[in-house]
Amino acid sequence: MGLVLLVRHGQASFGADDYDVLSEAGFEQSRVLGASLAATGIEPDAVLHGAMRRQRDTASAMVEGGGWALGTIVDEGWNEFDHLGVVARGLESLDDADRAALDDRRGFQRAFEAATARWYGGAHDAEYDEPWPAFVARVDVALARACGRDGTTVVVSSGGPIAVACAMLVDPDASATELPRLWRHLNTVTVNAAVTRILVGSSGSRLLTFNEHAHLPRDLVTYR
Repeated sequence: MGLVLLVRHGQASFGADDYDVLSEAGFEQSRVLGASLAATGIEPDAVLHGAMRRQRDTASAMVEGGGWALGTIVDEGWNEFDHLGVVARGLESLDDADRAALDDRRGFQRAFEAATARWYGGAHDAEYDEPWPAFVARVDVALARACGRDGTTVVVSSGGPIAVACAMLVDPDASATELPRLWRHLNTVTVNAAVTRILVGSSGSRLLTFNEHAHLPRDLVTYR
């Protein structure tokens, strides 16, 4: 049996010039997570992360918190989709009031949901550098790589890839319209520095738990 732990990165810097930087809370979430995993006996055989700074720094802080003597490995298949680009493409469908509210968390969430619906809807694939089907295929390959490793593998990624991986595991036969619906519901509730466990055995890979975050004190529970 193998075990894959999918970890969402710590809190990034929403509203800052560079979103791809962990906040102080994000670093603390990552260290707390590592310590919690180590306390439960988790000793990873490999720690993978996407190429984004927030993913790399989460992995490093987690390893530090866990006291694990191992390096980390970059796997770009776990990069988040270009959410800023997707939102920018969706701006044309927003009115002036919604555009003005983009710096507000709730306003951004409304714009994000409308823009991602446009992205995965399939009618505008040619407008995106990475259309929805390409994103799903990329994550599928990255998940197969992680599940193909021996022992315990920890993967630090983002809400988008983790949610689509879980959607594929929950319903491997989901249609082109059903998969985005599953993804949307999973993606909106994924907590920063939460853990999702996948059990890998002779019959394939199965989702064991989703979005564990009991290791985080209440003041460190964040969603964006």
